[in-house]
Amino acid sequence: MKITKELINKLPKTDLHCHLDGSIRPETMIELAEQQKVKLPYSNPDELRKFMALGDDCKSLEEYLEKFEYTLSVLQTTDAIERVSYELAIDAWNENVWYIEVRFSPILHQQKGLSLTPIVDAARKGLKRAEKETGIKTGIIICGMRNISNLVSLKLAELTVAFKNRGIVGFDLAGAERNFPAKEHIQAFYLIRNNNVKSTVHAGEAYGPESIHEALHYCGAHRIGHGTRLKEDGDLLNFINDMRIPLEICVSSNFHTKTISSIAEHPIRFYFDYGLRVTVNTDNRLMSDTTVSNELWVVHKKFGFSLKDIKLLIINGFKSVFLPYKEKVELLEKVLSELKKYEPDDKESKLYFR
Repeated sequence: MKITKELINKLPKTDLHCHLDGSIRPETMIELAEQQKVKLPYSNPDELRKFMALGDDCKSLEEYLEKFEYTLSVLQTTDAIERVSYELAIDAWNENVWYIEVRFSPILHQQKGLSLTPIVDAARKGLKRAEKETGIKTGIIICGMRNISNLVSLKLAELTVAFKNRGIVGFDLAGAERNFPAKEHIQAFYLIRNNNVKSTVHAGEAYGPESIHEALHYCGAHRIGHGTRLKEDGDLLNFINDMRIPLEICVSSNFHTKTISSIAEHPIRFYFDYGLRVTVNTDNRLMSDTTVSNELWVVHKKFGFSLKDIKLLIINGFKSVFLPYKEKVELLEKVLSELKKYEPDDKESKLYFR
C-alpha cells in the first residue's frame, strides 16, 4: 500500500507531547489580541503564521522559547484558554488524533491576576467540549518550569494532585534545560510520586544524557520528553529500552531548537530499530508549523519508515498514554482493529506487542 499524506491522515493517532501555548491558531491569536487590546507583530494570519513558525534560522531552544511571549500575551483570560484548548482538540481530531495530552504551565497565565484553579478549569472545559462534539479523548499535563523557582514547581505539583482524576493525567518539567537541572525540583516530584501521579520530563533536548538520568532517577519520570541525546549514553539507553520507558519524539521541533543540526541527524531511526518505545508528537504545532500526520510523513520521507513501521509508531503512542490500564486496553483494541484495514495481511503484527 503506497504511503501518502492522505493515508497517514486517515490513521488513528496520538499526540502525547503538545504544548497549549505553542499550538494556537494564528487567526485566533489575532482575534484575541483585538479583544484584549494586545499588540502583535502582524494582524494578517498568513504573515503571523510565517513569523511564529521557526525554521532553519532558529539558533537554540532559548530562542525558540522566545516566541511564546506572543502566544502567552493573549492567553491571560479564562475565555481565551478555554477557546484555545477547544480549538486544539478540534484541530487534532480533524487529522484523526484519537487521543491528545495537552500540556501547559498555569503559572504562565497569571499576568492579569488569574488564580491557578480557574486557569486549569478553563482548559478542562474547552477540552471536554471538544470531546463531546467529536469523540476525541483528552488529558492535561501540568508543567513545572525548570527556569522558575522550585517552590513554584511544588505549587504546580500540588495543583496536579488536587486535580488528579479530574482531567489532569500527569505532571511535567519544562522550560530551558541548560543550567536548570531537574534535580532542583525534586520536592515537586516527591509529592507527585507519593500521590501516584504519572510524570514525564523534558530531558536530553538542550542538554546531554545526564539530564535524562536525573529525570529518571531523581524525578521518577514514566516517559521522557524528547530524549534526543540519549544515544550518547549506551548504558542509559539500554536501561530505558529494558524498562520500556517511552520517548516523546518531536522531530521537526528538535531541528528548530537546534538539538540536531539537520533532520537527517535525528536518531529516531536508530532508536526505533534498536527497539526503544518511540512515539511521534508535535511539541508546538504553531512554532513548528506541523501536525502529527506531518511528523509521520517526515519520518517516512527522511528515514524510510514503512507503513508497518508507522503503524508500530502509532501503537507505541497508544501504549504510552497516561490513562488507567483498562481504558488504555479498550482504546488500543479499537486502534488495532482500525489499523487492520491497512495491510491486513501484515505478518509482523507480533511486533506490535513489544
